[in-house]
Amino acid sequence: MEQITGSGSRRETLLSEESELEHLIRELFESQKLAVLGTQNEGQPYANLVAFAPSHDLKCLYFVTARATRKYANIEADARVTVLIDNRSNQDSDFSQAAAVTATGTAQEVVDAKRDEVLAIYLAKHPMLEDFVRSPSCALLQIRVETYYLVRRFQNVMELHVK
Repeated sequence: MEQITGSGSRRETLLSEESELEHLIRELFESQKLAVLGTQNEGQPYANLVAFAPSHDLKCLYFVTARATRKYANIEADARVTVLIDNRSNQDSDFSQAAAVTATGTAQEVVDAKRDEVLAIYLAKHPMLEDFVRSPSCALLQIRVETYYLVRRFQNVMELHVK
């Protein structure tokens, strides 16, 4: 993730915080199957639920959609996207225990030799979607994450910049 520079205990503290943040993000991603994808077209925001899977290094998030969807058209027009993954349960306890990660980045269809590798990652998390994913009308998309924002307890915000 972000390269940490510095010396002594401050550098160790930064590395420890980054490691903890990555761990929290991974834990949340493992526990959730759905995310909210945000796109826009001509200044109008648009949100969708998508089944997602993260890359092993957290540098990318993957999802599949039919090419005949508004979200696909929006991404074709403007590749900038945001994704929200959270663990809310719609209970009062969410106010003290819920966590959410927002990822910002750019999306593009995976069409090269890497497609089989990405598809394997995606299907490992969502095997029940194999027929949908393999349909010729569907696109496998990759979001190259620039920044993760983790919010816990509605006020504790941490940032992780992906390099």
